[in-house]
Amino acid sequence: MTIRRIVLLGEKVLRTQTAEIEKFGEEIEALVQDLFDTMYSSGGIGIAAPQIGISLRVCVLDLSRADDSESQRLTLVNPVILESSKTKEKATEGCLSIPGMEEIVKRPAHIVVKAEDDLGRAIELEADGLLSRVIQHEIDHLDGILFFDRVTPLKRKLLLKKWKKAREEESLQ
Repeated sequence: MTIRRIVLLGEKVLRTQTAEIEKFGEEIEALVQDLFDTMYSSGGIGIAAPQIGISLRVCVLDLSRADDSESQRLTLVNPVILESSKTKEKATEGCLSIPGMEEIVKRPAHIVVKAEDDLGRAIELEADGLLSRVIQHEIDHLDGILFFDRVTPLKRKLLLKKWKKAREEESLQ
């Protein structure tokens, strides 16, 4: 369909709680396709609607780029984490809306999620490893949370300083 502009850190929509989708149809199917197209063109493995400026509770992911496997497209509409393990794992995360920034983030190792697909059909899945991490990251976007909100205040301050410096250098070019 359409490759959309990715919203960058500092734009209000990234910090806004998204609205649940109540009506399914062609508009939602088109939004989902735009999300996949934008994600693929940007080299990502997950993206949420706020990252393209739309404050709706939908995200998509495809881990095949992370492990060179066949497409593993997954659409989550109105996702909710039902359970999360007490066991935590640390791994490096980045974000299409904060390009060039990465940091180690601690998250639950295992989750159970309920959601709907792009046609409104109920789904429930268990996830661990990278799948769990990406789902949690994208659901955070739907709640107005960014990955660096999950690191220590000192690391967050350093990331923001690095981000501002990178933006200043870009504007000089």
